[in-house]
Amino acid sequence: MDRELIDDCVHCGFCLPACPTYDLWGEEMDSPRGRIHLMSTALDGDAPIDATWVGHLDACLGCMACVSACPSGVKYDQLIESARATIERDYRRPWRDRVFRSMIFHAFPGRRRLRVAAVFGLLYQRLGLARLIRNGRVRDRLPARLRSLESVMPPMTVKAVVRRTPSRTPAEGARRRRVAFLTGCVQEVFFGDVNDATVRVLAAEGCEVVAPVSQGCCGALELHGGRERSALERARAVVDVFARLDVDAIVVNAAGCGSAMKDYGRLLADDPRYAERAAAFASKVRDVTEVLAELEPRRRYGSLDLAVAYHDACHLTHAQRVRSAPRSVLARIPGVELRPILDDGLCCGSAGIYNLVEPEAAGELGRRKAEALRATEADVVVTTNPGCALQIGRELDIPVLHPVQLLARALDSP
Repeated sequence: MDRELIDDCVHCGFCLPACPTYDLWGEEMDSPRGRIHLMSTALDGDAPIDATWVGHLDACLGCMACVSACPSGVKYDQLIESARATIERDYRRPWRDRVFRSMIFHAFPGRRRLRVAAVFGLLYQRLGLARLIRNGRVRDRLPARLRSLESVMPPMTVKAVVRRTPSRTPAEGARRRRVAFLTGCVQEVFFGDVNDATVRVLAAEGCEVVAPVSQGCCGALELHGGRERSALERARAVVDVFARLDVDAIVVNAAGCGSAMKDYGRLLADDPRYAERAAAFASKVRDVTEVLAELEPRRRYGSLDLAVAYHDACHLTHAQRVRSAPRSVLARIPGVELRPILDDGLCCGSAGIYNLVEPEAAGELGRRKAEALRATEADVVVTTNPGCALQIGRELDIPVLHPVQLLARALDSP
């Protein structure tokens, strides 16, 4: 935790109405201002890093809405990241918490591990165990964290286990750009249709798409969870793979991944072997909607005649400050009517692994988000992060898609 960053906070309180957990509970210590005060007391040795201190920091979603709201430019994103690294280094969690978090980080980062998890998920669903648990009273008796894990599990298919994004997809017509594509972990295994649509739309708009086979996890989940050392190791590995490619941009279609990757320059600034390459890498990282918004449409999109509610993923709108690009590319589709969500951009409660480790708070935020989305009477919800899609999808009975999926669908529409 950095004293200079802490002292940037002037305790004005502008962050309070932007904070989802302060909105839930109205407790000062569960606001950004209160958490910065807790960091200050721990740094000065005036308060121990105990279960109470850790509980208030764990309750933070890391949604960065406070960063957008702060008039003083407080870098709360860096503060909460540092505080969580301190927790993982200096605090011994209760054994049940340690086991659960260890299970998450052994399963999620990395496509190979996720494919193994997908096989078990496929058997769980195909053998009828999911239906038995959901229709009976078994799930109600499970611990809250396991209930949450079960509820966000997407439908599994054999295709999800075996599919791969092509290592190279040529541009249609004259090439306008050559881009590298981070296919992701959760996105590649559980949201393969999003990756397929990403490649197809980029190629249709004149981009050659290179997806290195050797790429791994970007480290975003571990960074969000305070596992700094392993997150930085993954960042270095990603830089090693992509830095040697001659490309115009490094495209990502998951907001959480993009947020972490755009920060590699800062994260690896003290590493003499990687500082320069990481900064160059980060400067090329672009969300897929940013790349598409910069390109004058080459293809003609067919009409879809849909009412669409666009949910701003926190790590795209607050961390990356990308707000207009997704809306502008959706506006290219004739017949699409974008309907506003009147909830002041409230976080849906996904927030990396938050909905698994803090299921009660995440569940309430998910229900509030679902109410706001239902009020739009939209035919489909669109968002740019797989975690948001899973969190929102468990509360709604309408499709939750990525913008590129609608664009790809419009390419097929007459």
